[in-house]
Amino acid sequence: MRAPRKPNAVVIGAGFGGLAAAIRLAARGYQVTMVDRLDKAGGRAYVYEQDGFRFDAGPTIITVPHLLEELWALCGKRMDDHVQLKSLDPFYRIRFDDGETFTYYSDPAAMRAEVARLAPQDLPGLERFMQHADAACRTGFEGLSTTPFTRVSDMLRALPGLARLGAWNSVAGKVASCFSDERLRSVFSFHPLLVGGNPFNVTAIYTLINALERRWGVHFAMGGTGALVQGLVDLVEGQGSTLRLQTEVKRILLDEGRACGVELADGEMLPADVVVSNADAAWTYRMMLPEHARQHWTNRRVERANHSMGLFVWYFGTKKRFNDVGHHTMVLGPRYQPLLTDIFKRKVLAKDFSLYLHRPTATDPSLAPEGCDTFYALSPVPHLGGNVDWAVEAEPYRQRIQRRLEDTLLPGLGAEVVTSHYIHPGDFRNRYLSWQGAGFGMEPSMLQSAWFRPHNVSEDVPGLYLVGAGTHPGAGVPGVLCSAKILDEVVPHAHTFIL
Repeated sequence: MRAPRKPNAVVIGAGFGGLAAAIRLAARGYQVTMVDRLDKAGGRAYVYEQDGFRFDAGPTIITVPHLLEELWALCGKRMDDHVQLKSLDPFYRIRFDDGETFTYYSDPAAMRAEVARLAPQDLPGLERFMQHADAACRTGFEGLSTTPFTRVSDMLRALPGLARLGAWNSVAGKVASCFSDERLRSVFSFHPLLVGGNPFNVTAIYTLINALERRWGVHFAMGGTGALVQGLVDLVEGQGSTLRLQTEVKRILLDEGRACGVELADGEMLPADVVVSNADAAWTYRMMLPEHARQHWTNRRVERANHSMGLFVWYFGTKKRFNDVGHHTMVLGPRYQPLLTDIFKRKVLAKDFSLYLHRPTATDPSLAPEGCDTFYALSPVPHLGGNVDWAVEAEPYRQRIQRRLEDTLLPGLGAEVVTSHYIHPGDFRNRYLSWQGAGFGMEPSMLQSAWFRPHNVSEDVPGLYLVGAGTHPGAGVPGVLCSAKILDEVVPHAHTFIL
């Protein structure tokens, strides 16, 4: 007698969320097929290789490593045997426009010393802020990040804890209540930008990111974030699942309103008992499902949602090493709140900007040829809802970034660059199918978080599940890994299917 077949699951997209989803579904008895339109796995954690340099395209900061360790454990393995995470201290350095710096350490005493150096009157505020961030982490991350929020009652149960934390206040508002020094206000409030949110609009719960870093550390995967992606791919394939690259999904198939598979761009049909989309949530609803199948995420609702900012990222390699520059550096411009208003609300490309400068060769020289450095400079910019013509603006903008780096941290940079590549919001739309070219899906404002965010269990289509930055709990590596962990609660176990 033949063994009964396993139920099929199709996972759309091989980013961190999709890879984690595939591992968890296979561990629960599904036969998994994962498809991705790119030529490599990783999604926004893609790896560019150019002229002997290796560039991580997207996430570079790893926190909460036990979420990754769980995936290896599900496969009976230890992550440490396959991928080495190196703890970084200091976490990063912030350079203000006037040249003053603030170094963000893991050690509380070192942090107090840094605050005292700039604004000793704010030391009591530092303690209040850290206490709030710890409480936000306990409530928002440990308590709610793996709660499915499929029912209004889930949100109602969460409200008392959120209210005690002043969740209706913004991150910037909470920080301003603790610090009087404008420089410290920027230091302790910029973190929502790491997950696509405007600190002046995002709920104060996102102060939890500060606590996440202090509690579990800031880590870098030796070999780059791509080494983590390859490790996860090895787990997927080791479970007997299939990964099909350069395979684009045209639409999600429905049978009497229920997801039953996908149709590929070449016309091939992949039947499935369960469909999981790691594609952008807005794109999934707006472009992969027919309008008649959607009562909740209608075209109008998707288009009226507030989406995160866009990103301009310049990847470049130099023929010398800039040893005075650390692994993570924030290069702040002359404006803070007005610049964010230009990006998120006015959606105009300002003359000034702030940058995140990533120099992974400070930790892992193998990512560049000997004696060279690998960098990327990331600038938050408006998404494509503005009127920026990137075909015209991209190269001049890159040149402005280069001049800014030459004037601040990398003197003589232009003469040292030997390889260069950049991406902008248009590339995010065309390459990653990101709605409006947004870097992180919908902005994580209070009314676009938890129950108000696209659910992990589709509100419109039975049998369809969502993971990744655009669904609950949101962007960032911990967020997308938690979105996949939620599947363990909401996707039926394979043995419940009658096949």
